[in-house]
Amino acid sequence: MQTTPGTEVLKRAVLLACRAPSVHNSQPWRWVAEDGILHLYVDHRRLLPGTDYSGREVILSCGAVLNHLCVTMTAAGWEPKIERFPSMDANHLASVEFSPSDHVTESQQRRAEAILQRRTDRLPLGRPTYWDLFEPVLRSAFDQSPVSVDVLPDDVRPRLVRASELTEALRRHDSYYHAELEWWTSSFVLTEGMPPSSLASDKERWRVDVARSFPVRSHADRRGQVEADWAKLLVLSTPEDTRAEVLRCGEVLSTVLLECTVAGMATCTLTHLIELDESRDIVRELIDRRGEPQVLVRAGIAPPMEDLPPATPRRPLHDVLQIR
Repeated sequence: MQTTPGTEVLKRAVLLACRAPSVHNSQPWRWVAEDGILHLYVDHRRLLPGTDYSGREVILSCGAVLNHLCVTMTAAGWEPKIERFPSMDANHLASVEFSPSDHVTESQQRRAEAILQRRTDRLPLGRPTYWDLFEPVLRSAFDQSPVSVDVLPDDVRPRLVRASELTEALRRHDSYYHAELEWWTSSFVLTEGMPPSSLASDKERWRVDVARSFPVRSHADRRGQVEADWAKLLVLSTPEDTRAEVLRCGEVLSTVLLECTVAGMATCTLTHLIELDESRDIVRELIDRRGEPQVLVRAGIAPPMEDLPPATPRRPLHDVLQIR
């Protein structure tokens, strides 16, 4: 019986795991495979000083790809064992060993399938009417984690809108930040960034009140029957701002997104509200200052007959995986 996964298994797993979301789809990770073990590193070539001046979002993104990898390998019949920050190298975020698994459940297979189904949906979403039934299932998926998830009530949404507007106002004259957005949304960026089809147009953006303001790339008018955004708003937070906690938060973010996808919901990750202290303070107050907010998620219902939008691009495997 084979006791360690072969190279081809690891290649397929990394390729699928890299469908994980990341800030501006920058994909700030690098994998190294050695003796059946996968090592995850921060890829400093992908850092975003204009957007992510604190460095938290890069670690958050790497946490998401780490959990995506574990979901993928579990569905392939390999049980992952994670060692976080296993060496003195600060860029070495995790090592993952694998042992053969006796059984793969249907729910584990569905989570892996959800990786290819998930999209970041920046258009208005309908209210998930079955949320009360879904939320306990969602929480059970990460109940041993130090990460907290708060579902904000509808009546605090205006305060979150003000926080979003404050973020935009404070960055209105930040030329470095806007140049960064122009780059990551440009049409000539082929293996990274956000193509025009994944962004809200000038006609659509006004129907989503809590969202990052991206450069206008189209004049489409999609999903006109959804006149306003009624998505649930979730805040993921940690006790402190340590790299270890932010990495774990990224892992929980991956779980939240995949569980929502399995349940038939569309999602959109929001990080602009925690990038500046002023808006982050507002979010912190909304969760009664119980922790440090790291990321927000919109979760709602897209029209059921709507075609799945094309997947956003990803870097080629040889650019993210080294075999030793």
